[in-house]
Amino acid sequence: MFVKNIGLQDYRNYGLLRLEHLGDVNLILGQNAQGKTNLMEALFVLAMTKSHRTSKDKELISFDAPSGSAQIVAEVERKYGDLKLELTLSPQGKKARINGLEQRRLSEFVGSLNVVMFAPEDLEIVKGTPGIRRRFLDMEIGQVQPSYLFHLQQYQKILLQRGNLLKQLWGKEASGRELLDIWDAQLVEHGVKIVKKRKQFIKKLQIWAESIHRGITNGGEELKLLYVPSFGEREEEDEAVLLDKFMLKLSQTRDQEIRRGMTLTGPHRDDLSFFINGREAQVYGSQGQQRTAALSLKLAEIELIHEEIGEYPVLLLDDVLSELDPYRQTQLIETFQSKVQTFITATGVEGLNADKLKGAILYHVHGGKVEL
Repeated sequence: MFVKNIGLQDYRNYGLLRLEHLGDVNLILGQNAQGKTNLMEALFVLAMTKSHRTSKDKELISFDAPSGSAQIVAEVERKYGDLKLELTLSPQGKKARINGLEQRRLSEFVGSLNVVMFAPEDLEIVKGTPGIRRRFLDMEIGQVQPSYLFHLQQYQKILLQRGNLLKQLWGKEASGRELLDIWDAQLVEHGVKIVKKRKQFIKKLQIWAESIHRGITNGGEELKLLYVPSFGEREEEDEAVLLDKFMLKLSQTRDQEIRRGMTLTGPHRDDLSFFINGREAQVYGSQGQQRTAALSLKLAEIELIHEEIGEYPVLLLDDVLSELDPYRQTQLIETFQSKVQTFITATGVEGLNADKLKGAILYHVHGGKVEL
């Protein structure tokens, strides 16, 4: 997979930008707040139809955009042929086109370009909140399994409606609880699909991450990933069993949920744990161990996407190389060289392993303008 060119119009601080003839390794240099991360974000948004930095699409549109909208376009080389991808962002919503044809659902567009983003905040995947880890799972599974996004979107809509009903039921007797049964059935239907796909994804990711982590640590550490569900067992994947256990848990916590006005069980409450040599990394791991685990996870993600779709994704490294020591930098660079198209942002070449990046194309960003 290879991004041949990219164009932006009225995206963040870019009025009009067109980059042609992109290379295998593209090094984007510039001081902070000049637009480096905005360019990386645009590639991510084109792949995922949403930003990793904000949930508000209006923030992606230039304040003074004449049309009130923003556009990202790119030509992507895939093994089955080139694709022209277009994503338009406006206050009315998003429109996505592949080779000029508008897609009925955004989930049909996701997966046309596969990316792996590694940013400083991704170091929080290991030591941060469960929400960060759930977001990681949702983003990565959604890229290779569009049906996952459908179930996730439906689940989130039902979760909101069910939460509103729970708040209304506080202090009431049986009135309205029949409607809660209907929401429960729908929540469970989509929830078990999400949980099953997460467990399958983590099982595959574990194989790659364990091997990569062992290599980075010269065999000194063993990394294990464990899914922590809010119902059922970690390994259980049978949908019928998961459905029964989810329904049972909802019935057991119903009174508590009504009192608190929120849904307390489901994939929106699940987590992912990391263990290094049998000890939980979030609690007992050093900062270096946590960073190595996060790095192993991202490198495993690259290999897993290749395994799933038969092509390597595009790698986006946003101000992350300078966060890694020389040894981890080398491990990362050697992984993507010669097989993964890579975009790297940095404030300068200082602190980077320059010898390993000799073949990179250099771009300089200043005030939303990009020059070679």
